[in-house]
Amino acid sequence: MYYIGIDLGTSAVKLLMMDEKGHIAKIVNKEYPIEFPHPGWSQQNPEDWYEKSVEGLKELTTDIDPKQVAGISFGGQMHGLVILDGKDQVIRPAILWNDGRTVKETDYLNHVIGKDKLSEYTANIAFAGFTAPKLLWVKANEPENFARIKKIMLPKDYLAYRLTGTFCTDLSDASGMLLLDVKNRRWAPEMLRICGITEEQLPRLYESYECVGTVKKEIADELGFGSSVKVAAGAGDNAAAAVGTGTVGDGRCNISLGTSGTIFISSDKFGVDPNNALHSFCHADGHYHLMGCMLSAASCNKWWMDEIIGTKDYAGEQKQIEKLGENHVFFLPYLMGERSPLNDALARAAFIGMTMDTTRADMTQAVLEGVAFGMRQCYDVAVSLGIQIDRTKIVGGGAKSPLWRKIVANVLGIKVDVPACEEGPSMGGAMLAMVACGVYKDVESAAAAIVRVVDTVEPDPELVARYRDRYREFIRIYPAMKPLFHQN
Repeated sequence: MYYIGIDLGTSAVKLLMMDEKGHIAKIVNKEYPIEFPHPGWSQQNPEDWYEKSVEGLKELTTDIDPKQVAGISFGGQMHGLVILDGKDQVIRPAILWNDGRTVKETDYLNHVIGKDKLSEYTANIAFAGFTAPKLLWVKANEPENFARIKKIMLPKDYLAYRLTGTFCTDLSDASGMLLLDVKNRRWAPEMLRICGITEEQLPRLYESYECVGTVKKEIADELGFGSSVKVAAGAGDNAAAAVGTGTVGDGRCNISLGTSGTIFISSDKFGVDPNNALHSFCHADGHYHLMGCMLSAASCNKWWMDEIIGTKDYAGEQKQIEKLGENHVFFLPYLMGERSPLNDALARAAFIGMTMDTTRADMTQAVLEGVAFGMRQCYDVAVSLGIQIDRTKIVGGGAKSPLWRKIVANVLGIKVDVPACEEGPSMGGAMLAMVACGVYKDVESAAAAIVRVVDTVEPDPELVARYRDRYREFIRIYPAMKPLFHQN
């Protein structure tokens, strides 16, 4: 039998089909447009998601008997606001995670309601991309649309609703709405009151691996599926991707060096950082996770290589780097401000420590180390909450660099594992479908059976010690420069 993971991304939907042993049979991508009606706005038509997903399902199963499909689940772009009326019609285009129109509403939540209250209610503070500020924006700017709302859902949940008729969401994705009491895994009544909505307007909450229903008969007939294809609730994209890398269970870690950078730490116990430097969310394995997001990671190296020194030979530049842990140049990786752990949109990138003997290789090395030091700051927050971490997976474009992997291993002082397969949320979604179908008893069992590691970087005690000293210097730089960043 086959299991399908649907990764509902921002620019495209990616569909992956695998068997119960984790062998990938086929992958299909279908693109759809994004609307930018005003500067800083970002929205999409949910119907495009559904149409392209159905097209993708048909193409995905052209080489097999579609009746061999047993289950479907999702990983999806988080935080987006989808609102339906009493006739199940989409009221307005979905407001996406990267939409910036809610600055006023975010400031209201953080400074009038207050960060302490938000953290008490939801374990998190407000960001412009979260769902609750979007609801407040619709209420203030489109009151006629707000009055028509009967159902509030997240992007992937619109697909689940169309496929099954079940009004549902999962706890990992709901954690990013700023409407969920994360600790107690239920809707937060205080936040519903603040946003002027009722629990009846919100979907039923499920664990990511729970079956929410089966594909509707008319859709199953159109796709050639059997009559009992199970659909699992799925997860937010980061949680689904973590499942795909085996980052489930207590004290597991995954670092992604993509355009942005994330550090994702799973935990059996609920924990929240008093400074809200990390997001505290429910995880797709039925427990919890902490997540730090650096706004610039591999994009720092791309900027330095492409725009500043003008080369595409990334590997060639890194070959010149020889003395790790001894660099006298530091780089603050805040090209787009910073989220974790600073929560400072005005932070800026900077080089510091150059002398007449500073080389091009020193500068390149500083960029790689600056990102690793930023990850270390997020890692330290998790450790301060009592989470024990002795190794991490590493994925993303930057993780293809052996040097960068070595730097990360020694800056954090932990083993760094490279997974054999990196297919992101779509793979995690397929694994969640397997659990819903009973192929595996739980998410951890699925990860243990499917996820393989092909390389491990071991930290060197002497290099770890040298980097510990450099890190202590690094963390003093931003506080010293912050007044300059905020003076205008």
